[in-house]
Amino acid sequence: MGFAAVMLIAVALDLVIGWPRRLYAAIGHPVTWFGALISALDRRLNHDGDSFRRRKRLGVVAAIICIAGIAAFATLVQLLASGPYGSVLLGILCWPFIAMRSMYEHVAAVANPLQRQDLPEARHQVSMIVGRDTALMDEAAVARAALESLAENTSDGVIAPLFWGLIFGLPGIATYKMINTLDSMIGHRSKRHEAFGWASARIDDLVNLPASRLTGLLFALASRHPRAALRIIRRDARKHRSPNAGWPETAMAAALQVRLSGPRVYAEGIANEPWVNARGADPDARDLRRGLALYARAMIIGVAALTGLALI
Repeated sequence: MGFAAVMLIAVALDLVIGWPRRLYAAIGHPVTWFGALISALDRRLNHDGDSFRRRKRLGVVAAIICIAGIAAFATLVQLLASGPYGSVLLGILCWPFIAMRSMYEHVAAVANPLQRQDLPEARHQVSMIVGRDTALMDEAAVARAALESLAENTSDGVIAPLFWGLIFGLPGIATYKMINTLDSMIGHRSKRHEAFGWASARIDDLVNLPASRLTGLLFALASRHPRAALRIIRRDARKHRSPNAGWPETAMAAALQVRLSGPRVYAEGIANEPWVNARGADPDARDLRRGLALYARAMIIGVAALTGLALI
């Protein structure tokens, strides 16, 4: 079997089982293991008293240690996984790096209280998946944050891992998740990590470029008006602050005929971001449900394509 079959096994396990709580309690999750290594390097190498240039240079060293280490280890495992059951073993090892099921569950946990008009609970649930201040969010802001998270994380948590797994197998999917975890933990522009996380953020932008475009295309294909969605993506995706997140978020906005991005409140202050699909309406609880349905249709298309590749 080729890498497409390996990825199909991983997707099937994720959809049927997810990542069970008992398993997480017993051994954690590979991403938490990656996080422990990154945190250790951050404590060891990133010192407040060092110059910007030195912290930037040591951030490059930390990124190389993490990325090269997991790439080498995963490559060795893949080379050893030979024989008739090798692909099955690789599929099991790739399984934790796919988040297709949990993506739906996390956003549905926001949609459920929002539909019941339980705004405090909806704010609490959305605070689990976004980094912005949720305390004063109204219904539209909660729905918008959840839809943006769903769109961006479909690319980061599903399509990008599958893309790199299809090309390189276990080393591709594991190395991608290490890069993505580096960006999540140290790739933001805070005082502590602006220099140290510079390399991690740039590498993450690079490896997410193809998957973000593919995710936007999937959402457009799964929408009721694919041509109109593609036209809005071409017009608005580049307006987003992120070189990659703009593609799936604009596709989501276009497909649902709502506006996304725009100003948002963080602990550091207000970020005045431009709207994508600015002429669309503000989303509500019903639009969040429609977003989940769009996600499900897009994943069906993606799994069908993956199945076709596996059969070929």
